[in-house]
Amino acid sequence: MSLSPVASTVRIPKVLHPVDNEHLKLLLLENISQGAVKAFEAQGFHVDHSTKAMSEDELVEKIGSYHAIGIRSKTRITERVIKAATKLLVIGCFCIGTNQVDLITAAKAGIPVFNSPFSNSRSVAELVISEVIALSRQYFQRAFEMRQGIWNKQSKGCWEVRGKTLGIVGYGHIGSQLSVLAEALGMRVLFCDVISIMPLGSARQVDTMEALLNESDFVTLHVPELPETMNMISTEQLSAMKKGAYLLNNARGKVVDIPALIEALQSGHLAGCAIDVYPAEPGSNGAPFDDQLNSWSSTLRSLPNVILTPHIGGSTEEAQRMIGEEVSAALTRYLTYGSTVGSVNFPEVDLRPITAEQQGIRLCHVHNNIPGVLRQVNEILSPYNVEKQYSDSKGDTAYLMADIADVSPTDVNRLRELISQTSANILTRLLV
Repeated sequence: MSLSPVASTVRIPKVLHPVDNEHLKLLLLENISQGAVKAFEAQGFHVDHSTKAMSEDELVEKIGSYHAIGIRSKTRITERVIKAATKLLVIGCFCIGTNQVDLITAAKAGIPVFNSPFSNSRSVAELVISEVIALSRQYFQRAFEMRQGIWNKQSKGCWEVRGKTLGIVGYGHIGSQLSVLAEALGMRVLFCDVISIMPLGSARQVDTMEALLNESDFVTLHVPELPETMNMISTEQLSAMKKGAYLLNNARGKVVDIPALIEALQSGHLAGCAIDVYPAEPGSNGAPFDDQLNSWSSTLRSLPNVILTPHIGGSTEEAQRMIGEEVSAALTRYLTYGSTVGSVNFPEVDLRPITAEQQGIRLCHVHNNIPGVLRQVNEILSPYNVEKQYSDSKGDTAYLMADIADVSPTDVNRLRELISQTSANILTRLLV
């Protein structure tokens, strides 16, 4: 039975706006997809868009006039930047990682951070497969020689990947997709992870990193940047790898000790490597990747059978489009409805949308996670009908959403002022 046009629009969500009706301004940096720009503009937001990253000093100067910012991996949102961001409500990382943002300070300032942890998984997995084949066949090196006019047809040190062992460190969304692609090429797959995971296909989890390094012809890294992963691949681990093996890093720049890797390549212990991420990276396209940025740069660039790419793991049209859609939707939901579902540093709180027929306001109250806050807020709300209310906490930060019916226009600003003055208040917004 089909629904009539009237029946299908019975519960139209009501578009909510900040009480003060201030025009929301967004700053998008690092060439975030035009799809995201258009999505924000369709919501009526003012968007300033730049293809470049900004330095800390530039951000401190400019961020005070913006309510939201979208970045990728090069822009750093530090404590100093957050303190200067007096109007900032939300941060969007249009990428997998969020280590470029001071998450703790952002949460303390009442600013949720959203990212896109899964959208570019396939792009990275495909890049790794291409690197495995390229290293095994040395065709980056042969192609460079051809461009110099040198004909050097040879098969020494060139192998089929079929029957070789791929060791995956970190079996998350990227690692598991990579596992399936590698098996389709006839590779044997081992993986290690900090937790026990059900493998896909015929992949096998090993108990220790050492076991994986000992058995793998190719070792690929897919771990976050954490204190425990810094330089997780150094001299000891490289020595444990098979002679003639290859290392691939498309994870984070600081998980590999690059000077130790150079030594392993120069000694001939490793046959090659592929690196897409670096401890320090240029801030814009065209900037030099030289020894002033990383002291070992020229040495690494001079080595044979080394593939160096400029952090392009998730840089495909498909991945950037999906990332743009996911993160822009998350930021829009927070700005217009208060939802924090998917935030990496904030309690995840959501309420069903207010319908167009309902007359009411939505309270979004970020506060310190201490006893007595709900009692104070509910005392203020006691003269009104609270239709829905949900609160949760994460660490030192708590977040309350409440829908309140029949609030007169004259009471709206008074309510916001009273709740903002409670002892634990961080940020209070009312949406109508």
